[in-house]
Amino acid sequence: MKQYLNIIFTLSFLLFSLLHCSTPSAQAPVPAPPTGPTDIIKILKKASQYTTFIRLLKSTQVSDRLIGELRDPDDGKTIFAPTDKAFTNLKSGAMNSLNDNQRVELVLFHVVPVYIPLNQFQTVSSPMTTQAGDSGDGEFPLNVTSAGNTVTLMTGLTKTRLAGTIYTDGQLAIYRVDQVLQPLQIFASRSSGPATAPGKAADVAEKSKASSLAMHNLALFAVSVIAFALSL
Repeated sequence: MKQYLNIIFTLSFLLFSLLHCSTPSAQAPVPAPPTGPTDIIKILKKASQYTTFIRLLKSTQVSDRLIGELRDPDDGKTIFAPTDKAFTNLKSGAMNSLNDNQRVELVLFHVVPVYIPLNQFQTVSSPMTTQAGDSGDGEFPLNVTSAGNTVTLMTGLTKTRLAGTIYTDGQLAIYRVDQVLQPLQIFASRSSGPATAPGKAADVAEKSKASSLAMHNLALFAVSVIAFALSL
C-alpha cells in the first residue's frame, strides 16, 4: 500500500511540475516612460530670433505656467511669438514703462488657451479669448480673419499676419508674428492724453462761455464811459 502511495505522490509531483513549466507566466505590461511636457523655451531657442520673447516668458514665469498646463494632454495651446525685430519696432521706452502685472498680461495676450491648426483659423470665433482675459469686456480683443492660408490678427492697435509656423504637434502650435500684439488695456492709454470726463468738460465749457460774456459786457461798459466823457 505504501508503495502505491509513493507512486501516486511521484506522479502527482511530476504532473504539477509539467503543468507549471508549460504554462507561460502572466507578466504585467511595462508602462511606457512618461512623456514630459513640450519645452516651449527650447523650441523658441532653436528657431532663433525670439530672445526678447523668451526673456519675457521666463521673467514673468508664464513659461513655467504653460509647461505645467501642457502636462494635461487635453489642454491645448496656441502661441503667437513676436520676433526680436517686432519688439524693436515698438515705440521707444514702451516695454520699460510697463509694470510687472502689465508684462504678464502682455505675454498672456499672445497665448490662446486652445490648440488651433493653421487650417482652422477660419472657423475660430472672433474676437478670440486669450489667456490675458476675456475679449468680451473690450479690454483684450484679439480679432482674427482668415483667407486661404493668410491669417490676420487685429487688436485695435496692431494689425499683423501670421508669418509662419514655428512648431505644431497636435496639442501646441507656435506661430511667428512680425509685430507685438498690443492690447488696448495696456497700450491704448499710452497713445493718447488723459481724457476729460463729459461732466467736467461741460462745466469747463460753461465757465469759459460765461467768462467771455463778462469780458464782452465790460468792454461795452468801458466804451460807453469813454463816449460819455468825450461828450462833456
